[in-house]
Amino acid sequence: MQQRKHQPLKPETFVFLALFLAFFIILGIKMGVANLFSTMMNTAFALLRDTALYIAAVAIIMSALAGVLSEFGVIGLLDRLLSPLMGPLFGMPGACSIGVVMTYLSDNPSILAFADNKEFRRYFKKYQIPALTNIGTGFGMGAIITTSVLGFFTITGQSYAKAALVGNLGAIIGCIVSTRLMLHYTKKLYGTEEYCDSEDIEEAKTDENGKPKSASIRFFTSLLDGGAAGVKLGLGVAPGIIIICTIVMMLSKGPGAGGVYTGAAYEGVPLLPWIGEKLWFILRPLFGFSSPEAIAVPITALGSAAAGIALIPQMLMRGIASQRDIAVFTAMSMCFSGYLSTHVAMMDTLKCPSLTGKAIGCHTIGGIIAGVSANWLFRLFSL
Repeated sequence: MQQRKHQPLKPETFVFLALFLAFFIILGIKMGVANLFSTMMNTAFALLRDTALYIAAVAIIMSALAGVLSEFGVIGLLDRLLSPLMGPLFGMPGACSIGVVMTYLSDNPSILAFADNKEFRRYFKKYQIPALTNIGTGFGMGAIITTSVLGFFTITGQSYAKAALVGNLGAIIGCIVSTRLMLHYTKKLYGTEEYCDSEDIEEAKTDENGKPKSASIRFFTSLLDGGAAGVKLGLGVAPGIIIICTIVMMLSKGPGAGGVYTGAAYEGVPLLPWIGEKLWFILRPLFGFSSPEAIAVPITALGSAAAGIALIPQMLMRGIASQRDIAVFTAMSMCFSGYLSTHVAMMDTLKCPSLTGKAIGCHTIGGIIAGVSANWLFRLFSL
């Protein structure tokens, strides 16, 4: 009689169990078991409703737009015009600029709508594709964050235009560092010569008889085909957003109103901000923060940039955030763009899941550089 083979026990089994149990025991003791699971489910649902579905809608629109722009040669035109700028700065082709603009106007996963487009991919070498995650995230939600910062005028009566400008410059510097670090690694994996595989795109512009399709037919076909691809993309990134962001938010937020846990969404144990306070002696000279509480903004922005920015008005009303703090908040929130909640899904969509850890590591460094750059640029502009 053949005996069943037992899977050998590995050290990682016990490490995983220890971390898994620690997460639920620490949060369960602090929040209460019922509140813990209620908050987890409510946060996941809130993220699905408010974030994942929004990003899915953005993906559909951006994919449709990518299809039209590629169909009529706009991406090719941008590649020729902007390669002299994108190449020296980011090490990416000029076609990447259209993805940068769209992520700035919406959110970081929208660059994937272009990455899935055949006309877009033909301008890229294989080693450059994984770095789309880094460059897209570096500009994600830029317009929303900048607009929010400018709106703080209504709270204090001060103009935050300089802080917003410096913050954007800091984010660009951080994005350059993140993208370049990622490219340095992917060059070793893929080499620097091989281009992405691309099918004959011209075939799609003719009908079954080989005759050219009319411009109107090509417009609507590319629009709808792109939108259909966006549906798949939007659904593909949803699991990573919901799962990762739920964990990050529960480790970043505190109890509800009055310091009481109710099981509502976005409650938790502020472990990550606590770690930030312990590292204050390092963070103060790097970022120039006015208060240890300021670290909660970039920490929260790891999971959600919008949630991080939402913390600032209360700090302004309490007088614990300065103009320089706002510049650093802008840079780090924009560069981070909630990357812990999207990087996993984005790299999986790009079919590079094995490079997720490297992408996260590179972008962590880039976000830190963004904050440091904004701190010292603001000092320089204030002289």
